[in-house]
Amino acid sequence: MLYGQISIDPEVMSGAPVFAGTRVPIQNLFDYLESGEDLSEFLDDFPSVTKEPALNILKRLLIPRIFIQLAEQSDQNVIEVE
Repeated sequence: MLYGQISIDPEVMSGAPVFAGTRVPIQNLFDYLESGEDLSEFLDDFPSVTKEPALNILKRLLIPRIFIQLAEQSDQNVIEVE
């Protein structure tokens, strides 16, 4: 199944979400960033992934994840954004 720039197919990487048209799991991008590597290092190591899809996935998945983590850390579970 194709979800924009993410593909989920049980025949590809055991169904792990991957960058569409590749066998590169989305989790690899998060693993690189969490270990301190930057986006350019990830793109160099996975040349089948281009910058635009990687940035779009970060925008769509990482930003909501940050807000969820902030809400979980908040005593009131309320986040004010100015």
